[in-house]
Amino acid sequence: MCGIVAMMSSEPVNQRIYDALHLLQHRGQDAAGIATLDGLEFHMYKAMGLVRDVFRTRNMRDLTGNMGVGQVRYPTQGCASSNQESQPFYVNAPYGIAFAHNGNLTNAEALKQELYETDRRHINTTSDSEVLLNVLATEISRETVSKSLDAEGVFAAVSRVHKRLRGSYAVVALIAGKGLLAFRDPYGIRPICFGTNMQENGKLEYMVSSESVTMIGLGFKVERDLAPGEALWIDLKGNVSTRQCAENPVLSPCAFEWVYFARPDSTMDGINVYAARLKLGEYLAETLKHEIDLSEIDVVMPIPDSSRPCAQQLAQVLNLPYREGFIKNRYVGRTFIMPGQAVRKKSVRQKLNAMPVEFEGKNVLLVDDSIVRGTTMREIVRIARESGAKKVFVASSAPRVMFPNVYGIDMPTRSELLCGDGRDAKAVAESLGADAVVYQTIDGLKNALHDLNPSIPRFDCSCFDGDYVTGDITEEYLARLDAARAKPAPQKDDAEEGEGTQPMC
Repeated sequence: MCGIVAMMSSEPVNQRIYDALHLLQHRGQDAAGIATLDGLEFHMYKAMGLVRDVFRTRNMRDLTGNMGVGQVRYPTQGCASSNQESQPFYVNAPYGIAFAHNGNLTNAEALKQELYETDRRHINTTSDSEVLLNVLATEISRETVSKSLDAEGVFAAVSRVHKRLRGSYAVVALIAGKGLLAFRDPYGIRPICFGTNMQENGKLEYMVSSESVTMIGLGFKVERDLAPGEALWIDLKGNVSTRQCAENPVLSPCAFEWVYFARPDSTMDGINVYAARLKLGEYLAETLKHEIDLSEIDVVMPIPDSSRPCAQQLAQVLNLPYREGFIKNRYVGRTFIMPGQAVRKKSVRQKLNAMPVEFEGKNVLLVDDSIVRGTTMREIVRIARESGAKKVFVASSAPRVMFPNVYGIDMPTRSELLCGDGRDAKAVAESLGADAVVYQTIDGLKNALHDLNPSIPRFDCSCFDGDYVTGDITEEYLARLDAARAKPAPQKDDAEEGEGTQPMC
């Protein structure tokens, strides 16, 4: 999972792309990067770390130009600790393309071989994003053999890209001397939207981003989400063109966006994230009525922060007291995104402090957005008991995570999932040390989202139900993921620093 942004303006864009990446920081904390286009010259800077730590004044000063792309990275493919794997990526032909991608290709290895043997293109990293960029560059090259690139050529290239790719992808790209391109996979698994802003000089400027929160935060008007399979092209004169480039697009966005990843003040595909989490609380409350004797619950407590709306609504529906029992240290990274179980477990105590006055002698219901590996929740249950809780019940606003996610969320193998072996809620409670565990039903999740936008035909809930919307995920594919995951990860060099800002050549 990553956050991407692109801008085209008549004014410098470096500061506002930086600000937009801050607003998308929740989507990735591993690395950050910005590429700008000044005339025909690209400038780029990217490094490991949070946005605030990566960029300095000297870096920003060198990122000149009125067009730019940026990304915050949460690694799902390739080495998690390498600047080489960070984005944006760049290729020098045709024209020169700077590119950022959110998602995960499921046929990246086959494409990599195809690019080498047929297209004569070399992939220098293990990132599927570099593969996608080279597929895009190849198809654009085919359009420009005998003519200059225009909107029709761009859309024809994207149409062929769709035919070659499998998986999830939301893409932004700058093409030197030509314009800004954005497109979304035929299932719309990963989010992407665009907006406009009228400048003081009377000219429109444009932004494309993973979430609408960047538009709101920077004073842009949200125009709309890109449809699945749709491409957006803005040329250097500011002419905007869109085209459906996929043959059989079906909107099937990832349900986990609303459960966990997206900011509550974002709206994606017509569903506000905060409203979705309130709805999840209502459906979870109905399930709880049948699973737990409500008279045993003294107080409802959220695990900060994304489960708070769900917990508040659940408590209201069930007429139970709501309290904040945990205080979150906002300067510790999200434990779900951290790469190792040992690091994840150690960080829980640093991240959450319990207030014993809220636990002492009470039966507490802890509400979390999801339970993936169980490491975090196991530690939280232990903290609650040490703080004086008599009984600890746990409720998850998401269903059991039972299957690998192959579309950009870092839980790719069943062996790493608490419910990957199919264990039921009773077995989960025993594993976590809780008195009982209640999960959202899959129907409850789908209904909560459908209530807010009935026009969406389906949601990708593959990590809950094993139904992969792209239709290409086999047991053999999952076995290869298991084997790849088992390999030791390359270690980061302690002396490694960010790549310098420089003209690309």
